Amino acid sequence: MADSRRATPPDRTAVGESIVTPALAMRKGGSDGPAVAVVGCGAWGINHVRVWRDLGVLRVACDLDPARRETVRTRYPGVETSDDVDSVLDRPDIAAVVVATPASTHAALASKALDAGKDVLVEKPMALQAAEGERLVEHARRGERVLMVGHVLEYHPAVRKLWDLVRGGALGRVRYIYSHRLNLGHFRAEESALWNFAPHDIAIMLRILDAMPEELACYGGAYLNHDVADVTLTSLRFPGGVHAHIFVSWLHPFKEQRFVVVGDHQMAVFEDTRPWPEKLLLYPHRVDWPGGRLPVARRAESVSVELTPVEPLREECEHFLHCVRTRDRPLTDGQSGLNVLRVLERSQDSLHLGGAPRELVV
Repeated sequence: MADSRRATPPDRTAVGESIVTPALAMRKGGSDGPAVAVVGCGAWGINHVRVWRDLGVLRVACDLDPARRETVRTRYPGVETSDDVDSVLDRPDIAAVVVATPASTHAALASKALDAGKDVLVEKPMALQAAEGERLVEHARRGERVLMVGHVLEYHPAVRKLWDLVRGGALGRVRYIYSHRLNLGHFRAEESALWNFAPHDIAIMLRILDAMPEELACYGGAYLNHDVADVTLTSLRFPGGVHAHIFVSWLHPFKEQRFVVVGDHQMAVFEDTRPWPEKLLLYPHRVDWPGGRLPVARRAESVSVELTPVEPLREECEHFLHCVRTRDRPLTDGQSGLNVLRVLERSQDSLHLGGAPRELVV
């Protein structure tokens, strides 16, 4: 098993003698790929149905809810529907399964699909316990199956460009990272705002820093449901003295999705709610020390980073399809999903203890 204290590098990933460059692999989707089944056609699953149908490889969409199956048939005539996941998994014409059901069912359904010999793309989080995630990773390894986790923002052009900027030294040494993922609504009864929102930003931080945090603390409050946190703030300390924080809430008066990387040369701001020309901005601010006394901030105008406007979910699906065909290891493979899960689980421990710092030992 890969060293779990290191996040999988973003530029190249090896399995045996095979090397895949994700940016290239994601360009290789197509209608001649293996047949795919989507399990779960809810708010996010229906997007999977759309993308896989457009890619020409969707064979069946499965959901227990008759209204959701009817939505699939109405929007996408010709797509077969089913309410029986076992019969779908028994089908020899299905090579890969997408699990887009409620988070509490992810681990069990992904395991069942692996048992059936299918390659699996499971939505985030891959499980609700690290031990379950470890079993899935081992299960896929033993069965020589592709296991990929749906951390869709890792396939966003702005995030991929941000990796390039950090790796290329354009920001200088990374000093601090913070993210705000805030909205009103999107309430959940089982998973908290931490588990629903924070996986995106944890995944990006682990990828950019290529490391796991050494210590973290998570504070929060449950205002609508006593057992489910609506607002959390997680502070993380990474090797080399890099600090980060993640603020998530579904009790916020307006939508905000902001991810900021502060380097000693430049600062980068990714705001997914902005138009494409403004999604990724660089701020070449600097700090001078005139006379060696008090520091003085020298502000500079922001610089827009050119991006190719593509849908991250389609990029993710094309990458999975490529890995199913070639047996390459996915960018967001089971191990990277497990790393995110370990940070979430330790954050939950801290939250239960009122924000007490917790070391991350893996």
